[in-house]
Amino acid sequence: MEQHSPSIRARALSLMRDGVPNRLVAEQLNVPRGTVGWWRSEDRKARGEAYAPPSASHDCPSCTSNPLDATAYAYLLGLYLGDGHIIAKPAQYRLSIYCNAAQTGLVDAAEQAMRAVMQRPTIHRRERLGCAEVQSSSRHWLCLFAQHGPGKKHERHIILDEWQQVVVDDHPWEFVRGLVHSDGCRTMNWTTRLIGGERKRYEYPRYFFTNVSADIRRLFTDTLDRLGVEWTHCTRNGQPYNISVARRASVALMDAHVGPKH
Repeated sequence: MEQHSPSIRARALSLMRDGVPNRLVAEQLNVPRGTVGWWRSEDRKARGEAYAPPSASHDCPSCTSNPLDATAYAYLLGLYLGDGHIIAKPAQYRLSIYCNAAQTGLVDAAEQAMRAVMQRPTIHRRERLGCAEVQSSSRHWLCLFAQHGPGKKHERHIILDEWQQVVVDDHPWEFVRGLVHSDGCRTMNWTTRLIGGERKRYEYPRYFFTNVSADIRRLFTDTLDRLGVEWTHCTRNGQPYNISVARRASVALMDAHVGPKH
């Protein structure tokens, strides 16, 4: 998580209180726009300033007074880090989340989260062979996902901004749920045991999370640690891309807060 000094934050708040837009504050102080928007929101709460509906043509929580739906954002962030990306278009950015088309509940949840974070951009579903792409275009999606950059996510460092880490800390289960619903699964494993001289089949539930990016896997496991969920690395074909949750108590926690995709 990127940290900024108290003096930088104080300077940003001073500029914003003088009416300087978030975008210019971010550019002047070399701070992510999402962080500036978070500082503005926290300052407004501390001063008891009432929310006024935005008059702009967008409702970006980072650039307007529109409050961030942190619960929906934590889930959407998990989806984005797993099976999402942003494509740069002329004067806008398109956020896309890819889902298994057969898991209609997941497709609905992705659209609902996207709409809760920013209501004004139009949301489309694009059907592909076995896949449903949930997409929304706005020049302001980049304000909320500073992890966007050239190349694939596993080829660059993925670090949460300060305000994003606060959201994850406040809504850890939503973040974990988004990651599992994108790049994870709940499955049934089996083994055999010798009981009374007879070998019997024994089945048990297990959660997997698979992602090539070591940074994203670390975000997942760090959050599990804070939640008291036990996990292990599960190397397959020599690749340590899999995180396994198999302990009964930990699976029960995951079932209560995450559950299988549907």
